[in-house]
Amino acid sequence: MSTNRFRTIRTEEDYQEALTRLDEIFDAQRGTPEREELEELADLIELYESKHHPIDPPDPISAIKFRMDQAGLKQRDLVPYIGSRSKVSEVLSGKRDITMSMARALHEHLGVPADVLLKQPGVNFDPALNEVDLRRFPWKEIVKRKWIPRPPNLRDYLIEMLEDLVGPAGGLEAVPNALFRENGRRISANADAYAVRAWCWRVLGVANLNIPQTDYQPGTVTQLFMREIAHLSVYDDGPKRAQNYLAQHGIPLVVEKHLPRTYLDGAALTLQDGRPVIALTLRYDRIDSFWFSLMHELAHVGLHLDDGKNDPFLDDLSVSGSDPLEEQADAHARDALIPNDMWLTSLARARPNRLSVYGLAQQAVVHPAIVAGRVRFERNNYRLLSKMVWTDKVSEQFLKHGTN
Repeated sequence: MSTNRFRTIRTEEDYQEALTRLDEIFDAQRGTPEREELEELADLIELYESKHHPIDPPDPISAIKFRMDQAGLKQRDLVPYIGSRSKVSEVLSGKRDITMSMARALHEHLGVPADVLLKQPGVNFDPALNEVDLRRFPWKEIVKRKWIPRPPNLRDYLIEMLEDLVGPAGGLEAVPNALFRENGRRISANADAYAVRAWCWRVLGVANLNIPQTDYQPGTVTQLFMREIAHLSVYDDGPKRAQNYLAQHGIPLVVEKHLPRTYLDGAALTLQDGRPVIALTLRYDRIDSFWFSLMHELAHVGLHLDDGKNDPFLDDLSVSGSDPLEEQADAHARDALIPNDMWLTSLARARPNRLSVYGLAQQAVVHPAIVAGRVRFERNNYRLLSKMVWTDKVSEQFLKHGTN
C-alpha cells in the first residue's frame, strides 16, 4: 500500500486502514521509502486524532504522579513545594485541595503543566503575579493588624496571603499600576510601593464591605457640597458626622492608619463600579490636618475623578510640587474651608492671635483649629498657635465607634 492512498484521512474507515498500514511498516529503516511513508502517515493520523479522538488531559493528581515517575521523585521530594509530608500525602490522596501557592511551585519547579493544575477548583494563575515580588509586601505588619488571617507561617503562604488581601478589594487590578508612575502623583520618593499598594487594597476592601446604600451620582461634589461638610467641623464629633454625610451621598470614607514607609495623608480611589472612595490615614492626628486632607481628596473627586479621565490619587500633602491637578485640589480645599475673599481680608491672616483666629472661625463657620492650621502653613511657622490645632482628637472618634 502506498502513501498516495493517504493524502488525507477523512473517515473512520480511512483512519482504521491507516492504523493497519502503520503497523505494517512500523519497523521501517531510516532512508527507505517505507520510513518516509511511516513519518507522513504518522502526521496524518495525529491530525485526524486531534480532531476526532481528542484525549482528555489528566487530572491534577495524575499529572503530578506522572511527573514524579518521570523524575524518580518520592513523596518527600514534594515537601518544598507542597509543605509537610502529611500535606503531600493528603494532596496525592485527594484529601486536600491544591492551593495556588502549591500549584505555582509545582508548575515552576517540577514542570507540571499549568493548564492541568488549573483544573483544580480554586486554582488560578494570574499573569499579573509575574510582575510582583510577593516577599516585598510588609506581611508581618499586615498580619499584626489583622487585615488577613494569620497563616501557619509567612514564607510558605505568600500567595494565599495576597489572595486574602486583594480579594475584598476586587483583585490585583483594583489598584492600577498607574498609581505608581512618577508623573501625576503626590507621594514621597522614599515611599515603598509595595506598602502603598497593600494599604490601597486594604482601603478598597473595607470600602467594599461598607458600601453606602445610596448610589453615588457624579457631579455631587461641588464647592457648595464641600462647604456644607466643612461646617460640620464645628461639632465635637464633626469627623464622624462628615463620614455619615458622605455615606448618605454614596461616598465611603475609610480611615485606615498608614503602613510604615507609605508617607500618606490620604487618597481618592475608585471601586470597580466607579464609586469614589475617600481614604485618610490620620498620619497627623490633628483637627486641621483631618479637614484639609478630607477637602483635598474630595476636590480630586469633584474636579478630576468625576471626569473619568484621571487615575486615582495618592497624597503625601507634605510633598511640594507643581502638578496642576494637585494645585487645583489644594486651592479648592482651602477655599472650601475658608473662602478666599474672607481669608484675604481677615485679621487672622494679617495679625494672627487667638482672638482673630476665633473671629474668622466664627465667620467661616469652621473649627478654630482649621484657621490656626492655615495661619501656621502660610507663615511656615509651626510653633505659632500650637495649642489651637487640637492634636489626638480625631482618631479617637473612629476608634470609639469601632468602625472605619
